[in-house]
Amino acid sequence: MEIGEKLKKLREGKQMTIYRLTQITGVSGHHIKCIEEGVRQPTVETLRRLAVALGSSLPELFNDTDNQCSYLSERERLLIENFRRLPKEKADALLTLSNLL
Repeated sequence: MEIGEKLKKLREGKQMTIYRLTQITGVSGHHIKCIEEGVRQPTVETLRRLAVALGSSLPELFNDTDNQCSYLSERERLLIENFRRLPKEKADALLTLSNLL
């Protein structure tokens, strides 16, 4: 997946309009649209600003594995972060419980 496609997927996953992303980043809406469509290649600084605004990072954008973790909602990210903090025994118990649901 190309960078523009990833940005668009992230933006839509956050239910964010191009207009809102423009307000947050200062990058013009036309430029964002061109990046998403693959017409323009953004600078690293522009990518950084877009990634931060979308709750992502440059490494995630350049990840070629199409890892779905890049497209998690804030709620899903929070769940994973909390899970990673659990001691092994509690994490195992939570996995067992979730399999029963």
